[in-house]
Amino acid sequence: MTETKRYLTCGVDNTIPLELQLFMWECVDCMPAPKDYLQVFELKPVGFLQSITHRSEEPQYQMEYVIPMEKPINEKLYIIDDGDHSTMLLASEY
Repeated sequence: MTETKRYLTCGVDNTIPLELQLFMWECVDCMPAPKDYLQVFELKPVGFLQSITHRSEEPQYQMEYVIPMEKPINEKLYIIDDGDHSTMLLASEY
């Protein structure tokens, strides 16, 4: 996905801190090829920690991360790659 242009929705811009946005893009960049066009991220608070589950279906992939956050959030996001560009959006915006 690093070769394509990247976009995000207003919902992501208003809801997801920049450091989490960058972290999720990096997660996709670092995963092994081939990569599914749809990447799913589930963010859940665990005390003062942010739990992030990153998964895709084809090929099947799942990785879990826990990072310190001052204000952890509860949200589900998608990154969709159409070949020309990638878009990060909240699941509620799909």
